[in-house]
Amino acid sequence: MYLLEEAIIYATGKHRGKKRKIKATPYILHPIEVAQIISTMTDDEEVISAGVLHDVVEDTDGTLDEIREMFGERVAVLVASETEDKYEGVDKAATWKRRKEESLWQLKNCKDTGVKMLWLADKLANIRNIAGYYNEHGEGIWDTFNQKDPEMHRWYYKTVAEYVEFELNRTGAYKEFINHINFIWPGTFGSEKERYRRYKEVSVEGCPLIGRGAKGDVYRYDDELIIKVYNDNNTYQDVEREIAISRRAFVMGLPTAISFGIVSVGRGYGAMFELVNSHTVSWYISSDPERVDEYAKIMADVAHVIHGTESDSDDFPDSSDTLRDWVKKGVGRDDEELESQLLALIDAMPPTDHMVHGDLHSGNVMLQNGEPILVDLDRMATGHPIVDLSLMYMSYIAFPEEKPGEVERFMGFSCETAHKLYRSFMGYYLDTEDEEEIRRVSNKAAILCYSRILRQIGKKDELSDKDIASKQRLLEKIRKLSLEVDSLII
Repeated sequence: MYLLEEAIIYATGKHRGKKRKIKATPYILHPIEVAQIISTMTDDEEVISAGVLHDVVEDTDGTLDEIREMFGERVAVLVASETEDKYEGVDKAATWKRRKEESLWQLKNCKDTGVKMLWLADKLANIRNIAGYYNEHGEGIWDTFNQKDPEMHRWYYKTVAEYVEFELNRTGAYKEFINHINFIWPGTFGSEKERYRRYKEVSVEGCPLIGRGAKGDVYRYDDELIIKVYNDNNTYQDVEREIAISRRAFVMGLPTAISFGIVSVGRGYGAMFELVNSHTVSWYISSDPERVDEYAKIMADVAHVIHGTESDSDDFPDSSDTLRDWVKKGVGRDDEELESQLLALIDAMPPTDHMVHGDLHSGNVMLQNGEPILVDLDRMATGHPIVDLSLMYMSYIAFPEEKPGEVERFMGFSCETAHKLYRSFMGYYLDTEDEEEIRRVSNKAAILCYSRILRQIGKKDELSDKDIASKQRLLEKIRKLSLEVDSLII
């Protein structure tokens, strides 16, 4: 028997006798509808079958182990992505937002497009049902749910739409989903999202890779253009936001590339920029490591330009919020006293409108006819220079300590060259050859850098023995640094 047929028979048995909240229709009609919606986006039988099975674990006595044994590992993983922790014994209304936030985190960080298809199909089937009832009965519909506040439902559906948009906004299911959201909560999305938008389709096959980063890879498209291809860790808003920020930064006088907008690259997206005969500073260093001091000065000069620029709008977030997130979700998981100490250091920094790049390293600065150009601007914010110095420290000191292979893979040069780059950069940036002064400022950068790495480790669902050892090592380093650092101001 085919996988899908087995899934239908199994789910029908598990949901026998159950009814939906609205209109009390037989429950099995919902997972069948979800599977049908998925079939408009893909012919992948595992994803379609997961649509039939997606509520079995959450709403029946079926288990993931049972699904794994009967339908395979991938189907079980897909179903798990749609299965909330019920927090047995706790009022459902009290845990509603927590449950939604936890499941949304899974959606945002998933690597399998099938997960996003499953989520979109399930939420579309749900909001079809809600919209139909809303059309007949209006606001009274919210009294039928555990969460009575319609704005919370708006937040949830809007967030789902944003998380699946990057890969699925060209599907009819996505367009219908947006239409229903805007019907129930007018103005949630602009009307342009309801229409199919066709972007120039380009291929980077055969194009030289000239830069790598956490958000995506940069390719030389031709003699005048580069394309940043965003990976699946992004939402569509991330792409739009970086283009908007690059244009705003250009107007402010920062040395940034001119963006021509979004292009379609395979099933994802890219941003096209005008850069003539350009390579990253990392590329130049890897090509001629003996000139690392010269490139360190270029990086320091760029940092001075950024940090000397004041924001002329409210478009940029406050980077101190990001620093607090690093500390709370990194250090705070294991040492509350240390967390409080670091948060006090962050809170003691006075507000500022001066700019920080947010991801400053030599892979995010390109040289065009000898002039530096900033790229990868999606984390640009207002804040204190220590933000960018902590990221330089991470790229050239911490990563060589924690992940030696990462430096060469991302930057293209050795750990030894990385150390030289950092030391020269700090000397030029601080305008000093005083090793004690460089060490003093580096300690401030390090305490934030290690907190960020702890935050990254904390994002993992399960920690390996290596991760646990790294956490303990990093915490000990932060504890020692906290005895010396009494301010994050340079």
